[in-house]
Amino acid sequence: MQAMTDTTRPTPSQASDQTPSNAPRILLVTGASRGIGAATARLAARAGWDVAVNYTRDATAAQAVAQEVRALGRRALVVQADVADEAQVLAMFEAVDAGLGRLSGLVNNAGVVDMPARVDEMTVARLQRMWAINITGSFVCAREALKRMSRRHGGSGGSIVNLSSAAAKLGSPNQYVDYAASKGAVDTFTLGLAREVANEGVRVNGVRPGIIDTDIHASGGLPDRAAQVAPSVPMQRAGTAEEVAAAVVWLLSDEASYATGTTIDITGGR
Repeated sequence: MQAMTDTTRPTPSQASDQTPSNAPRILLVTGASRGIGAATARLAARAGWDVAVNYTRDATAAQAVAQEVRALGRRALVVQADVADEAQVLAMFEAVDAGLGRLSGLVNNAGVVDMPARVDEMTVARLQRMWAINITGSFVCAREALKRMSRRHGGSGGSIVNLSSAAAKLGSPNQYVDYAASKGAVDTFTLGLAREVANEGVRVNGVRPGIIDTDIHASGGLPDRAAQVAPSVPMQRAGTAEEVAAAVVWLLSDEASYATGTTIDITGGR
């Protein structure tokens, strides 16, 4: 499909650190076959982005998301990669370069939880998997995105949004202390990277979801967790993937042009 161009022009003060208005905006969303990643891909397409839909295992779901992006008049590319594997990440970015063009946005959404456990029950294998996907994967994807976006590398600027979690502030005792710790690392990473590249045309921000009704709870052995915890949320309900995606896409946009190093809580007040 022929790519549509974004006709929104930045103000003169923004122009030096935004993608040129006559260029297609190209976004990579990791873990985009379901949940918050899929909702972000769809909403970003509505906002004028061409989208690379990354997945690890479920090719059928990823293809369905890509088809929704195309139905909205944008280009879509499906790319398989496990973000914990550096070689696969490198191949993914090369595929995006060839299939869509130079990247201008990255959403580090891919992440995992594990079965509920106390720290004194956790194995090293569990911890290594958690760090490799949730922390190292985000670092490596951001590294490759910076090589394409940063003015230091000849880029035209761009935006990175990292998905954290309210667990980073709550600690998730007796359930997912390892997951909470990994998301605390993502918060620190977001702040440090934002300050590192702020004068290179790249903004880096985060979104910290609370109890969101997605499949991630089932993958952690608690399929009913969103419904069970909802009464403890001040708004008395779980959030939706679309509500989180709205914050992500806003942070990607020119409307957030002076926001960097910020992490937004989407938690219903929790």
